[in-house]
Amino acid sequence: MSSLRTDNDTWDIASSVGATAVMVAAARAAETDRPDRIITDPYAKVLVAGAGTGAWGFIGDTDFRAKVAAQDPEVDALFEHMGNYQAVRTHFFDAYFAAAVDAGIRQVVILASGLDSRAFRLTWPAGTTVFEIDQPLVLEYKSATLAAQGATPTADRREVAIDLRQDWPAALKAAGFDASQPTAWLAEGLLMYLPADAQDRLFAQISDLSAPGSRVAAESMGAHDPDRWERVRERFDRITAQLDAEPMDITELTYEDPDRAEVADWLAANGWRAEAVDSRDEMRRLDRLVEIPDTGEQAFSTFTTGVRL
Repeated sequence: MSSLRTDNDTWDIASSVGATAVMVAAARAAETDRPDRIITDPYAKVLVAGAGTGAWGFIGDTDFRAKVAAQDPEVDALFEHMGNYQAVRTHFFDAYFAAAVDAGIRQVVILASGLDSRAFRLTWPAGTTVFEIDQPLVLEYKSATLAAQGATPTADRREVAIDLRQDWPAALKAAGFDASQPTAWLAEGLLMYLPADAQDRLFAQISDLSAPGSRVAAESMGAHDPDRWERVRERFDRITAQLDAEPMDITELTYEDPDRAEVADWLAANGWRAEAVDSRDEMRRLDRLVEIPDTGEQAFSTFTTGVRL
């Protein structure tokens, strides 16, 4: 269980879970700068720049990476893996949304949207509404930052400023959500920050709001060997201390719960047709898999998609 989380904790864009959104955006910005990029996010860099200073500043910093590689090539490989993973994850869920709208879905809900810029950077068919749910301060930061850049959503974007531990279904409906219409849901970079019972409750709420033909996609993390994570943490700490960098340990924000349900199993038992993809297979398919020593046999994560029956 997380050591830094409480039942009623909150955050802005530069603290706690909010800061992880900046790190993910920094990874998208770094990917966008690559000549062999597999995703493009023209808004990621400005969203990171406005968030102040933090651990995200080292993501995409070639000088920092060169110093890391000189001191510990295996840690540098882990940095490369993490960047590739974020690119592949984004690519996977971009494709999920493309398939959903091709199937005629025009209602989208992004849960814990953070600095997700899909409402601005993807091409949505006319009549598409994208609902973004997150903490008020996170949504305020994103909207103000992108407005200052003159960015215009490519869909009818509606903010739902509420914590997912509160009555978000009511807030979503108040924002114009129509439960009689098929919906494409996304829970990306979210489930690890929820206890197991909260995850079950979230999917039950999604199911209650989903008309037949609705779709859902989620990223879920597998259980990991705590001894391995401690070894990795020690190496990170040693490198960051030598380079005078401020590390960020997201494991202090997540919930490691052995009773957590597999998303595909839960969906299949509750009225959905589900399919799960090992993230390593997707990384391999896109030629972005980096072999990391001491990783064990479990997937780094699983990408699950489902269709409401």
